Amino acid sequence: MSTTADAASKAVAVEPAPGSRKLSTAKALQEAIAQQMRADPSVFVMGEDVGPYGGIFSSTTGLIDEFGPERVLDTPISETAFIGLGIGAAVEGMRPVVELMFADFFGVCMDQIYNHMAKIHYESGGNVKVPMVLMTATGGGYSDGAQHSQTLWGTFAHLPGMKVVVPSTPYDAKGLMTAAIRSDDPVVFMFHKGVMGLGWMKKNPRSIGAVPEEAYEVPIGKARVAREGTDVTVVTVSLSVHHALDVAEKLEGEGISVEVIDLRSLVPLDREAIVASVSKTGRLVVVDEDYESFGMTGEVIASVAERDPALLRHVSRVAVPDVPIPYARELEYAVLPTPARIEAAIREAVTG
Repeated sequence: MSTTADAASKAVAVEPAPGSRKLSTAKALQEAIAQQMRADPSVFVMGEDVGPYGGIFSSTTGLIDEFGPERVLDTPISETAFIGLGIGAAVEGMRPVVELMFADFFGVCMDQIYNHMAKIHYESGGNVKVPMVLMTATGGGYSDGAQHSQTLWGTFAHLPGMKVVVPSTPYDAKGLMTAAIRSDDPVVFMFHKGVMGLGWMKKNPRSIGAVPEEAYEVPIGKARVAREGTDVTVVTVSLSVHHALDVAEKLEGEGISVEVIDLRSLVPLDREAIVASVSKTGRLVVVDEDYESFGMTGEVIASVAERDPALLRHVSRVAVPDVPIPYARELEYAVLPTPARIEAAIREAVTG
């Protein structure tokens, strides 16, 4: 890290009060990246359509106007090439933010991601750092079909050597991106399209929130209690946090008290926060817009069961069944963890 970045890092706030200034998640991401680019000349951005177009989900809008094409690089459609380029730049001391347009595209460049980005630090005996952010869009609900609608954060979390962060709010998106860029480790930064607050997508009031203007960090690996409750714990990430909060507000009128835990990061996973909540409620519902088998839901449940299985008076999962995400809207919403499915699971938890 450069001297400039070192000085900035020492001055950064950690989870300051949000204040009253409102931004969308997309705007919060843009601001985080721009602030780090101003503070550290080794930070740059590259990927498909990140320049004048601003990223297809507006993650990089306006950056090329301030920093120019030498630091905001539009790339050809070759994920293997430009992710490899980012890795090379990182090991030589730069701090690239590389956008993989959709998480679904990881298959064509997984060798670069997992056999290089994730392993170089280990294989060098800790002598070579890879301070790189791999930013990617995730999630369904928009009839994008089986190849553009997956989340896949469980796949990345399963592979050692990378941090994996999944923000749900504008505040967390800015703070986690700031922390990711400043980190000396490779970080996979996964944003759901539905939390970005884009005008051309389905309206989501929770995609706009209070964000401090100054640079700050949200610690990677620290969960957030998004809503306190006493009857049942819902553990989830990203857009499903919004759905869980909507359901919790609805059920409050019926006397059902739901605690919502927003993991914010899958690697590291805040197991202590999960256990602390379930110790209070005794009931656990894990919600995940990823595939059910071999994923986040099972890992969260194991985090409690391996500590004290007696805590679990009830446990259930709401996730995507092990099928490709359908294109047809009715079929797609039948497999996604919708508010209706979350509500049914909570009701079963408190009555069963």
